[in-house]
Parts: sequence; C-alpha cells; structure tokens
Amino acid sequence: MERCFSVSKDAVTAPPRRERLRVAGAMVDVSKWPLFSLLSAEELASVRQACVFGTSANEAIYITHANEVFVFGLNSSSCLGTGDSLSTIVPKKLDFLRGKKVVSLSYGSGPHVLLATEDGQLFAWGHNGYSQLGNGNTNQALSPLLVTANPQNKKVREVACGSHHSMALTQDGEVFAWGYNNCGQIGSGSTANQPYPRKVTGCLQGKIAIGISCGQTSSMALIDNGEVYGWGYNGNGQLGIGNNGNQLTPCRLSALQGLCMQQIVSGYSHCLALTDEGLLYAWGANTYGQLGTGNKSNHLSPVQILADKERIVEVAACHSTHTSAAKTQSGLVYMWGHCRGQSILMPHLTHFTSTDDVFACFATPSVMWRLMSMDHDDFLTVSEALRKEFDSPETADLKFSVDGKCIHVHKAVLKIRCEHFRSMFRSQWTEDQQDVIEIGQFSYPVYRSFLQFLYTDTVDLPPEDAIGLLDLATSYCENRLKRLCQQIIKRGITVDNAFTLLSAAIRYDAEDLEVFCFRFCVNHLTQVTQTGAFWQVDGAMLKEFISKASRCGAFKN
Repeated sequence: MERCFSVSKDAVTAPPRRERLRVAGAMVDVSKWPLFSLLSAEELASVRQACVFGTSANEAIYITHANEVFVFGLNSSSCLGTGDSLSTIVPKKLDFLRGKKVVSLSYGSGPHVLLATEDGQLFAWGHNGYSQLGNGNTNQALSPLLVTANPQNKKVREVACGSHHSMALTQDGEVFAWGYNNCGQIGSGSTANQPYPRKVTGCLQGKIAIGISCGQTSSMALIDNGEVYGWGYNGNGQLGIGNNGNQLTPCRLSALQGLCMQQIVSGYSHCLALTDEGLLYAWGANTYGQLGTGNKSNHLSPVQILADKERIVEVAACHSTHTSAAKTQSGLVYMWGHCRGQSILMPHLTHFTSTDDVFACFATPSVMWRLMSMDHDDFLTVSEALRKEFDSPETADLKFSVDGKCIHVHKAVLKIRCEHFRSMFRSQWTEDQQDVIEIGQFSYPVYRSFLQFLYTDTVDLPPEDAIGLLDLATSYCENRLKRLCQQIIKRGITVDNAFTLLSAAIRYDAEDLEVFCFRFCVNHLTQVTQTGAFWQVDGAMLKEFISKASRCGAFKN
C-alpha cells in the first residue's frame, strides 16, 4: 500500500473547509432533536449550523444564515453564554458573536464550549474548574471570552473538547491544548493542569496536523501524511498503541503503519479512524460493543471492522457517548455500541440517511457529534428548485391570466403534477397551443394558490378563500388539495363564518367538513343564528339545517 505524500506547510496555510463539518446534498432535519421542536418553522428555516450538547442533551446553539448566534436550554455552568445562569426555552441571541462566521464548535462535560470563527478567532465560555477556557483562571465564564493568550497570532481552524480539557488546531497545522491534565491529556510531559493554550510538541514537533479529536481524558491528532498520534488516558487502550499505559506526550500509532488515515473521531473511551481507501479501524473500550467487533473485549491496537462492506466515507463518535456510526459510499448508515440502552455488538444497518440521525435517535445522551451545517453552497433540492421557480417569468413557458393578472408556470411541471393539465395539454385541446390561458371560473388568489400548491405541496390561504380553492379542488379532482382545504377551514372556523363554511361544505360534497361545520353551528347555535350568513342562506338549506338540528336536540331547554 502506498504511503500518502506529505503536504508542504504553505499548502495548509489557507486550508479548505473540512468536509466533516458539513452535511452536503440535503438539508439536515434538526427537528429530530427534541430541543429543536421548540422552534417555529420560520426559526428552523433560518438555521445554518446547529449543535445540541450537555450532559443530558439539554442545551443547544445555532447560527443563522445571517451569522447571528442563538442559544437555549438548561444552561448548566452558564454554558449558553448568555451572561447569567438562567435556563431558557426561548432562544437568546449572543450579541457578542454577531456577524462571526463559525467554522468549528465543540463542548466538554462541564459543560464548556469552544468556538472558532472564519477569521481564526477562538472563543470560550461555561465551566472552567480546570482552566479549560484557557484564560488563566478557574472562574466560570458567563459570556463568550476571546482567548487571547497562546496561540499568539495563530488563526484557529478547528477545536475539540474532552471532559475538562481543550484542544485547538491552527491554520498552519499546529496543535494547542489546555485545561485538566490528570492523565497527561495536554501532552505537556506532566500531569499539571494547563491554564493557557500550550503548543503540543514532542513527536508532533515539525509535523502538520489536519485533524484533532478528544475522548473524555485522551487526545488524538491526525497528521497530513496520514499518521495518527495519541496521548493522555489509556486505561482501555483508547490510544491504540498496544498497551494500556497513560501517555504524557504524543505517541504514534505504529499499528497503522502503511495506512493513510483521513478522518479520526473519539468516543468516550474508544476511537474510530478511516483510511483514504475507505477502510475503517477501531480500538479502545468495548463495554457496549462500540468497536463493532461482535464482542465486548477491549482492543489495545486498531482492528479493522466492516471489512466486508462497501467503501466507508464517514465515521462518527462523540466523547460523551459510547455510540459509533458510519456511512458508506452509496449512503448506507450503520450504527453500533450503546444505542438507547442496548449494546449493539455488530454494525447494524439503519434506515437513516446521515450519521447525525443515529445520534439524534439512539445516542445517550442524544447530543450532536459535530457542528452540523445546513449550508450547502447554494445547492437546491428538487423541491426547493421548484418552489423557487414558481411564477418566474425567466423560466416559464406558459401564463395563466386571472382577473387581469398573470401567473407564470411550466407546462412540464403541471403535466407531471396534475391529471387535469395532463389532459389539457394534449394536441386535441386548444389550450395546448396557447401561450396565455384565460381563467374566468376562479378568482386570482384561489387559482394562484392552486398552481403554487403544485410546486410546493402547501397551501396558505384564509378559510374564506379556501372555500373557493375547495371548489377548484373538487372540479379538478385533486383529492389531496381538497383535504388540505378542509383542514384550513376547520382550523379557521368562527361563529361569524361557520354557516358560510357549512354551506360551502354541502355545495362541494365535503362530507367530513359538513359534519364538522354542522356540529360547530349547533354548539354555538345562538350566536350563529344572529349572523348575517345564517339568514342569507336559501330557504331549502335553512329548513334542512333546522330540521337536522332539531333531531339532534339543539332546541331542547
């Protein structure tokens, strides 16, 4: 197997954004995390990056497309950075970080939080009992602090947190560590706590790191030539060096000699590493089957897993869990280890589309293993592209004229989405030859809403206009649209419009809606009979309503 070529120092001065910080190709569904169910649809749509953290996954931070930073949750050890220790279920803005584009974020067990910005600045806040914030003291930080001590004049590109220690990777490939050092996880050669960021040297001296990760009390670094180094606690073999002795300085994983690693992640006390050929190796603690070897025996040296599967393209683990996950080249997602209280000893094929889903649904606690990014470089899914092109004169090949106003559409979309239009755009229909089609049966708001529904699968109309759309849906045999209209009407019924809606339900043969509106009218009979709509209805329908209401006992004392 060929060795990786070294990369010159100049080549990493301005590195590309690491792909493992983003989820490309599709919008990530953050609502899988219970905390994000507190956000409105509008707030969720504004999210570009997000992270759920904390000992019980009770804190969250998210960054909007406008680069505004919001936090909410329990606020243990003031880890939300809001300037106080109060919990909140309403997102609060961190004005201190406004306009800062976040490129990396990590959290500890205190918890404490580290954040790196695009311009290389390093911020920290939260628990600081072991100087893990790197500001030289042990005072808890209620708000984000700019870490100005070493690394002096260095731009940080990535951060990682263990339980109570911290690491930073600079843009020129140097590794710094600070905080709790009881097991040598700072890599300083001693076990004295480190109050400021200190450059990790030893075997890393002169080498260019491209990745870092932390276990609870251990540290790992990935070098540009594919080598892996580890230091700190090694009681379960999580350093992968063939023994279980702690290491106070970086030690190379010689068992990976001849392999070029491109990604490394750390669990609570185990590690996963991925080669540039898509091979997956695991080592360390295996109490919950987190190594995926089929048993619960620890491994002091790396062992290959998923060898019989297709190429692996991503691995996932987090220092606060014993859960592991991997994604293959074709998009298959596997999980193993501690999964909702069960010990899964072998990689289990899931129905998930991302490794993030594994941690949302099966990790304990259900934290995020990385800063998730919803920024996909202006990539639009099919549904997003259709939504964008609705009523777009630039790409449309057909116009509907309604009440003197034009709506721009695409014949192909209409034919795909609606049987009525499939029939219309056949050669024997005159409309198939027209560039502008006049519509006189329906109002502009109703017809535009119908066409927009074909592009978006959604309807946004007040109940009164939804009656007209219900008429259209009935005429065009659009049953799903008919059901959506009925939902809108049910949710918008009032004493004033109830009888009008009842009349419409009867007229358009919407039986469920008719039953719903009738019951509402009977339940509010006195108020409904005093509205203009009640007395404007035709005599036959009025008689039928009174007769039916009487049979239901509406007029009994």
